[in-house]
Amino acid sequence: MPEHAVRTLLVASRPLSWINTAYPFAAVYLLTTGTIDLAFVVGTLFFLVPYNLAMYGVNDVFDYESDLANPRKGGAEGAKLPPSLHRATLVVSGVLAGVSVVALVILGAHRPLSWLVLAVSMFAVLAYSVPGLRFKEIPVLDSITSSTHFVSPALYAAALAGTTMTPPLVMTMIAFFCWGMASHAFGAVQDIVPDRDAGIGSIATVFGAAATVRLAVGLWVIAGVLMLFTPWPASLAALAVLPYIAIVAPYLTIDDARSASANRAWRRFLAINYAVGFAITMLLILLWTNSVRTEGLS
Repeated sequence: MPEHAVRTLLVASRPLSWINTAYPFAAVYLLTTGTIDLAFVVGTLFFLVPYNLAMYGVNDVFDYESDLANPRKGGAEGAKLPPSLHRATLVVSGVLAGVSVVALVILGAHRPLSWLVLAVSMFAVLAYSVPGLRFKEIPVLDSITSSTHFVSPALYAAALAGTTMTPPLVMTMIAFFCWGMASHAFGAVQDIVPDRDAGIGSIATVFGAAATVRLAVGLWVIAGVLMLFTPWPASLAALAVLPYIAIVAPYLTIDDARSASANRAWRRFLAINYAVGFAITMLLILLWTNSVRTEGLS
């Protein structure tokens, strides 16, 4: 494959978002098992690149016509894949994801539940974009599916590791799901005009810019409140929603005509993800350290 084609496929996989799917898997698996084994390595690599190429690359193929009219496409926020690379994108993403899934199914042979979670995860990846399903064009379901893309790696890690789903862990996963829905909903605001011009429905095109922003804030608030009910110091994660609420607050009254201006906040959102991710990492290390000390005293 020519070098320029490889570069284009990498752009299509959204490198800035790789960490958003690999990290939830790696963090849950490592904290649960305390070991770095073959399943950890294969799973982390899968959710780092192949998973994202399947998710975003397939989306770019089937959204090509609408992406041409979207001014924010063509860079870090999404590639404008030329038709000459559409077949290659589908083949490469299919092969990489397929090989990884087979390996994970074998590695998870002793955890049949992990097969179901992985199947749901991959279905959500494809259902979002492929013709005949196109969940991305079904308002509300689009945000639910998008959130599944990011929460399912964590749930898969828990299933693969045989983690007991305690009430605090369930609360955390629900909070994470609300965060994912909020993030997708707000991200859809900036695309209201091009989506409507292309005849594409979304949570934002149906509810309107201002209502969608308020919905996103509400979901972030719910996520924060849910984390308050988890044991200390995990409850500190409730503070993680505050930066997101702060950057979108100026857009609570935005109208549809000015919806594209929300892209400024969206770019800040992408940067904040890394800062918040670092803070969450420090919190997870603290939790792990406390757990080790507790086990050592017992």
